[in-house]
Amino acid sequence: MKGRRNPLKLNKLQLKTLAILQQMARSKEHAQPGDDPGSIMVSNFPPPHGNHYHIGDSVVLGRDANGLANPAVFAALERKGLLRSLFPLGAVLTADALEYDTGLAAAILHRADH
Repeated sequence: MKGRRNPLKLNKLQLKTLAILQQMARSKEHAQPGDDPGSIMVSNFPPPHGNHYHIGDSVVLGRDANGLANPAVFAALERKGLLRSLFPLGAVLTADALEYDTGLAAAILHRADH
């Protein structure tokens, strides 16, 4: 899904959630290969740590991660062909989802210092 910004017209909550799921897909604590070529299954969603979540080498503020608990967000991302929802246990991200440029990763994924 390279080219123009946000070609699937995802809303901000969907973009944030996808960016977090992409980060989870890069973390061995949350990811394993999916059934389809190029897909990754993410699960083992992190518990909150105060007002934030630790995902791999990043920290995400709770206000940016509220889409992880929203079944409508997962349903929308599934309709767009970016994942197969296993809500509330996880999701299988497609190869397109893993390549999708949300434009938000740098803004919401903060590097952990503790």
